[in-house]
Amino acid sequence: MAHIVFLGNFEVSYSSENHHANSLESLGHTVCKLQERTIKDSFVLEQAMNSDLFIWVHTHGWVTPGRVGMGFVLEQLKKANIPTMTYHLDLWFGLERQKDLEEDDFYKTIGHFFATDKLMTDWFNENTNVKGHFLPAGVYDKECYIHEDYNKNEFEYDVIFVGSKRYHHEHKYRAELIDFLRQIYGKRFLHVGGDGDTGTVRGNDLNRIYAKSRVAVGDSLNIDFNYPYYTSDRLFESTGRGGFTIYPRIKGLEEYFIDGEEIVFYEHGNLEDLKFKIDQYLNDNSTRELIRLNGHKRTKQEHTYVHRWASILETLNIK
Repeated sequence: MAHIVFLGNFEVSYSSENHHANSLESLGHTVCKLQERTIKDSFVLEQAMNSDLFIWVHTHGWVTPGRVGMGFVLEQLKKANIPTMTYHLDLWFGLERQKDLEEDDFYKTIGHFFATDKLMTDWFNENTNVKGHFLPAGVYDKECYIHEDYNKNEFEYDVIFVGSKRYHHEHKYRAELIDFLRQIYGKRFLHVGGDGDTGTVRGNDLNRIYAKSRVAVGDSLNIDFNYPYYTSDRLFESTGRGGFTIYPRIKGLEEYFIDGEEIVFYEHGNLEDLKFKIDQYLNDNSTRELIRLNGHKRTKQEHTYVHRWASILETLNIK
């Protein structure tokens, strides 16, 4: 099995880097975790030169200290035929941070860029020497379960939204969506999040909220409601944690779930369509609960980060 060196943010247990590293270990590989921003570049080079793969999930604005420079690190690994890669869940195009693609050498020197944005991976392949690979987000397999308190006949919340209201200013719809749900459903609506009704909720407590809610409304940053092949991890988090999920219809998502059988899509930005779908399924208990279970089953079988990293390693021919 492979020995992997992973540079990223491991300071908090719920970071995607920890979920990814744990997923790699569950596949049988060994992972050396290095904390970006604190570990020196020379030590990164020393460790990575003895690895089968170097992963760097680079956080916006963070700098790895030292005199060698991460560009030199990547250059030496390339000479040694050690593959270098990243896997990012974020969107760049259309946002202020798109300038990073020109200003940060990371985006020009990493070997392979796996991203949840197909348009960006296409851009890499057409404009740079970086090999772009489109791969959707997922859910951490250890959090992909339906809470034991789930009962298809007993719920504590009618409609929930999980996530921040204060979001990218380029996507003003998020705040509009949350305000709309609160206006329509009042005390029947729960906003789960650090700037919501509950504060930050993670782990088993979050799974319970999904399981005890009739309807979970999702949202994803979607420029002009017309940006294809990108979704945040919220899609898989919601279905994976056991939520009956109504989600924006975005081109490409039909490859992951069947509308009306495993999830329900609504026309993104159309709040009247959203309300119609919510009310329809609030009043159709049997269909709603069947869709909930089907969506969770599909996620557990196909959309965890164990699945994603198995795909990455197969692409890179690492065993």
